[in-house]
Amino acid sequence: MDLGPHANFILLAYAAAAFVLSLLVIWVVADHRAQVRAIDALESKGVSRRSGARAR
Repeated sequence: MDLGPHANFILLAYAAAAFVLSLLVIWVVADHRAQVRAIDALESKGVSRRSGARAR
């Protein structure tokens, strides 16, 4: 595969995009875990979700 005279720029752009995407994935996973911990802490204090209290 010949990328021509701009091969370095193209490869660097792909590497930067992959790096940014991996940072976003890590951020989302970390935030999800933090939200789950926060919900667990609230539920351990007796706070319940309103959607769980309704009977249909």
